[in-house]
Amino acid sequence: MTIKFGTSGWRAIISDEFTFGNVRLVTQAIVNYLKTQTANRKPQTAPRIIVGYDTRFLSKEFARVCAEVLAANKIRVLLSDRDLPTPVISFHIIKNKADGGINFTASHNPPEYNGIKFSPKTGAPAPPEVTGMIEKEIHKLKAHSPKPKAKNVNYSKYIKTFDPGPAYLSHMKTKIKFDVIKKAKLKIAVDCLYGTSRGYLDFLLKKANCRVELLHNWPNPNFDGKRPEPAEENIKELTQLVKKKGLHLGLACDGDADRFGIIDSDGTYVSANQIISLLLYHLIKTRPLKKNPVVARTLATTHIVDAICEKFKIKAYETPVGFKYFSEYLAKENCIIAGEESGGLSIGGHLPEKDGILACLLVAEMVAMNKKSIRKLLDSLYKEFGCFYFERVDLQMDGKQKNRLMKALTVKTPKIFANQPVARIDKRDGCKFFFNDGSWALFRPSGTEPIVRCYFEARTKRRLKELISHIAAT
Repeated sequence: MTIKFGTSGWRAIISDEFTFGNVRLVTQAIVNYLKTQTANRKPQTAPRIIVGYDTRFLSKEFARVCAEVLAANKIRVLLSDRDLPTPVISFHIIKNKADGGINFTASHNPPEYNGIKFSPKTGAPAPPEVTGMIEKEIHKLKAHSPKPKAKNVNYSKYIKTFDPGPAYLSHMKTKIKFDVIKKAKLKIAVDCLYGTSRGYLDFLLKKANCRVELLHNWPNPNFDGKRPEPAEENIKELTQLVKKKGLHLGLACDGDADRFGIIDSDGTYVSANQIISLLLYHLIKTRPLKKNPVVARTLATTHIVDAICEKFKIKAYETPVGFKYFSEYLAKENCIIAGEESGGLSIGGHLPEKDGILACLLVAEMVAMNKKSIRKLLDSLYKEFGCFYFERVDLQMDGKQKNRLMKALTVKTPKIFANQPVARIDKRDGCKFFFNDGSWALFRPSGTEPIVRCYFEARTKRRLKELISHIAAT
C-alpha cells in the first residue's frame, strides 16, 4: 500500500487503508515535516496545530488519535469541539498564527472514504512540494518498525478544545453585504447534506432576516448512501422544495462545506461555472477594485471568466486543477475571485481555501441586490459576453485504461481533433486542447478514483456536441 496525497490530501477507504495505524503513521510524518520547519524555535514557542474533522464515520475518533500523536511529540493542539467546515480550519490557522492544520475529511467522496488534509501556516491546501516531503517521511517511517504508542503523556497539557464557530461567523460580516440581504427578505432553502455547514450557513442567513427551510441538517456518516456532493443529482429534494414553496434560492454545501451547489427560483440547477462567472461580474460591479486586479481559474473552468476579465482589463491566470494552486493569488487583496469548475471559490482578503459558505452567501447577496433570478442575471451576462456551452463527462476506467488513454493523448498527440486543427496544447495537468474557434477539451485522470474526467466548452451547441461525440467514438 502506498499512501499518496492527491489534489486535496490523502483519501482512502475506511478500515481498508484508512485505519488508526495509518492515521498515526501519517500524523507522525507530518510531525517530522513540522520539525524541519520549526527547528530553530525556542522550546516555549513549540509548534501549534489546529485539528478538525467532518461528520464521516470515525472522523472524531481519528482526530483524537491524531491529537494524541501530536501531543506525544510536544506539539500544542487546538482541537475542535465539533465537526467543522474546511474553510473554518483555514480561518483559524491564520487567526491563531498556527503552524498548520490537520482535517479529517474526504470532502465530497463516497461515505466509505475518509481522508487527512494538511494545511501549512498559510491556511492554504498544502502544495505538492510540502506533501512530497510528508510522503518521504511516511516512506522512512514504514521502513522501520512502528513506534509503540507513547505512555505517560499529559495530553491535557498539550490538547485544548475550542469552539471554532463565533470567530469565523463574525469574520463573515466583513465579506458579505448582509444589510442588502436583510432588505430583500429572501426565502431560501438550505441543504446541509448531513455535513458540517449546519449552524454556519443557515445561522448567517437567519441573522440576515431570511426565511430558511432546512434539509438534512444533522450528522449522518452514511450521507443517505450518496456522495455528500451538491451535484444536481444529489440535491433533488432541494430542487423540489424550492419549486413547491416558491422560494428565491436553494443553497447547498458538500460534506466539509468547501463546495457549493445552487438552485434557481424555478428549480433549475446552476453550474459552478455559471456561478463563478456571475459572481466575478457582481464583485467587479460592487467592490472597489484594487491596483492591478487579478482573477484565477483552473484549466477545467469556463473561459467566460477570461472574456469578462478582458473587458475590464483584469489579468486572468489559468492554473492546474486543485485549489492549492490559487494560494499565491488569494494571499493578495487584489485577487477578485479564484474559482474552479468542481464548485470551489474564494476571494482575496478572505481565505486561501475554497469556501462553500462564502459562495452561497455571495449568491444570496447578488440575487438580493439585483432583485432578479439567477436565470435573468445569466441572460444579461450572455447578452454582453456571448454564450459558452460547457459539459463534463466522467469515463469509468481502470488504471491500465486510464494510462492507455492519456498516453494516446499526450505522447501521440493528435494534430486534428473533432474535425478541427489543434491550435495549442497544455499538458500541465492532463491534456488540454485549444481550438481557433474558442472551443477546448481537457482530459484529466482522477488521482483518487478510477475515472478520467473529460471537460468540453464551445461557443455553439453544435461544436460542443462534436467534441463530446469525438471522444465517445474514440
